[in-house]
Formats: sequence, structure tokens, C-alpha cells
Amino acid sequence: MANKTNAKKAIRVIARRTDVNKNRRSRMRSFLRKVEDAISAGDQASAAAALRAAQPQVMRSAQKGLLHKNTASRKISRLSSRIKAMTA
Repeated sequence: MANKTNAKKAIRVIARRTDVNKNRRSRMRSFLRKVEDAISAGDQASAAAALRAAQPQVMRSAQKGLLHKNTASRKISRLSSRIKAMTA
């Protein structure tokens, strides 16, 4: 256990940030899950709508440091290509 005041404060700050990041990550994953469910159901219109809703959440997660920006872009790109491939 930490003894110094600044180390104790750092522990409190880390705990707060961990909670915030867990909530953000869970929210992002929920949006991505909705897109995945729509794709697996074969409904292209709802999948596209779910992707439009998920895209800002994923990019916001990258902006806040949960994901690297290239990872966020890759996720969005792969989902959109899967949705486009549903017509063929």
C-alpha cells in the first residue's frame, strides 16, 4: 500500500479513470455488437443504420485514448465492407 500522499492520490485518480474507461469501452462495444447482430441477421438497412450510430462512438473512443485511431478506423472500415458485401 502507498504511504506518500501523492501516491495515495494517484491510486484514487487511477481508480476514477478506470471506471470512466470501463464505461466508455462498454458503451462502444454495445454499439459494435448492435452492428454485428444486424449483419448476422442479414438486414442490410438496419446494419447500415447501426454502423452510422456506432461510428461516432468508436472514433470518440479513439479520441479519448481507449483505442488507437488506426484501430478505430480499421474496425469501421471492416464493418462497412461487410455491410456492402451483403448486397452481392
